[in-house]
Amino acid sequence: MRLEGEARRLSIFIGESDRHAHHSLATEIVHRAQQAGLAGATVVRGVEGFGSSNALHTTRILSLSNDLPLIVLIVDEAERIDAFLPQLDELITEGLVIIDDVHVVKYVGRPAQP
Repeated sequence: MRLEGEARRLSIFIGESDRHAHHSLATEIVHRAQQAGLAGATVVRGVEGFGSSNALHTTRILSLSNDLPLIVLIVDEAERIDAFLPQLDELITEGLVIIDDVHVVKYVGRPAQP
């Protein structure tokens, strides 16, 4: 798959302990993005952060957290991202979802593995 030029980035901020049907919410989002044929998805684990509850989640030794921040990043054509959004309504009960338009300089995927 090739993707260059104008695109859309979907950033989903959730917690490591967030679940959907007894699975990691981040994993569920990535699997659904894959099933939807999106260009790709990446989960990034944060070392520290806080959200609407104002509770600090950190990896610092004295205050270990089992609910570190996660960000699921997906970049694809605007229409494909927009078509995926209804699935997030079903999955996300708390968190932050943002969309921004981006310019892809280069993305060349390798052929799918059988």
